Amino acid sequence: MPDSSVAVRMRPRIDPARFEVVKNALYSAAEEMKIVLAKTAYSPLLKVAGDYSCGIFDRAGNMVAQGPDLPIHLGSMPDAVRAVIAAFPEVMPGDVFIHNDPYHGGSHLPDVNVVAPCFFGERLLGFGCVRAHWPDVGSATPGSYGAVTEIYGEGLRLPPVRLYRDGEPDPNVEAIIFANVRTPAERRGDLRAQVAANRRAQARLEALARKYGADQLCQIMEEVLDYSERMMRAALARLPNGDASFVDVFDGDGVLAPGEEEDEPFTVRLTISKQGDEITADFTGSDPAVPGPMNAPLTVTASGVYCALKMIVDPQSLIPPNSGCWRPVAVTAPPGSVVNAQPPSPVVYANHEMSHRVADMVMAAMHRITPDTVMAASQGTSAVITFGGLDPRNGERYVSYESLKGGFGARPVKDGINTVASTVSNMMNTPIEILEMSFPLRVEEYAVVPDSGGAGEWRGGLGARRVWRVLDHEAHAAGCCERRAWWR
Repeated sequence: MPDSSVAVRMRPRIDPARFEVVKNALYSAAEEMKIVLAKTAYSPLLKVAGDYSCGIFDRAGNMVAQGPDLPIHLGSMPDAVRAVIAAFPEVMPGDVFIHNDPYHGGSHLPDVNVVAPCFFGERLLGFGCVRAHWPDVGSATPGSYGAVTEIYGEGLRLPPVRLYRDGEPDPNVEAIIFANVRTPAERRGDLRAQVAANRRAQARLEALARKYGADQLCQIMEEVLDYSERMMRAALARLPNGDASFVDVFDGDGVLAPGEEEDEPFTVRLTISKQGDEITADFTGSDPAVPGPMNAPLTVTASGVYCALKMIVDPQSLIPPNSGCWRPVAVTAPPGSVVNAQPPSPVVYANHEMSHRVADMVMAAMHRITPDTVMAASQGTSAVITFGGLDPRNGERYVSYESLKGGFGARPVKDGINTVASTVSNMMNTPIEILEMSFPLRVEEYAVVPDSGGAGEWRGGLGARRVWRVLDHEAHAAGCCERRAWWR
């Protein structure tokens, strides 16, 4: 890897105070995008639970600033923007692009990327990107969480396409999208919210370019990446050198082979090698891709690695999370394995289930290298539950999507946290009042499970029990929850 410090010295000097002001302005802009999205989205999943991420990217597609959103998207959002750049090398003011292809920088089909170039005059400054989970993108089951064996059955799959031209939506593209989802009015509202959040990014970058000049803004954006890289390298250098391995067994892929009564487990193997200011996570030896949707594209696997390492080396969140952070980190896995999926393997469960467990695996391996800075495993699953059907109150289709909360792992000096979204997830609870007002469902119990964190000087966080009642109609329900086999 080239010496980044040499590259920095070759650039014109940036006033330190100006650098700090613009760096913070970029992160504030990403946070503003989040606020715009939450205030204008239609679905409870986006308005209150927060299943989305917002970011600002440079002209090459590197993430410069991410809002306080989901670590699960750290590894793949830059690839999503680069996929747009590769498909549309010439972009114009007023363009907006959309795609959700997991094999071109997406994560799973319900996570829809909306990407907009940001200009100052005719000068391209970078891109805004909003990745938001749509509660339904088609497929055979409400919520798009069926146990299928090919990605073609998981719902509408969009390569990078131009959604807006000259600031106006393409009605043909929108017609294709909304004809393939169960709740088109809600999807239209969420899509408009994503576009609005990107427009906030455009406005903020344009204002910074007007104040400081386009050349200096782009230069500072590159320096922000180098700044994070230097901080990450310094943090890694403070840790002991060493190699460590960990093996984990997954409950299964959700698909039963003919004659099977139990899901077949599979194995993921990880070796961590930390030397100096660099670290490698190698998944050689992991099982081949499985028939069901527990296969993770490498960018999803990398997100789990990045999240865990960031928590270990930067517990006070002093290092700005961006593409520069990950330059010292290499993630490798055999193509076609369950952690480096290839088309047409299905992937919908793996986006959150595999990345959750990968984060825990990194923690376990790193505990052998630096035990005083590593927490224990958390719940290890997003525990997704979806309901869908016809709402008896109005005769319209509905889809409810929730990610349940569990125990955060015990820390070296304190207990874990009860009933929260852990590690790769940063979602909030959907308030029961909002859920019951929006859908024909009733939550009859939502309680902390006593003693579920286990014994020890520092116990793990407690899990939760949640009970639903479907009201006056037939509904389709689907659950996606790892570590269920150990409950029996």
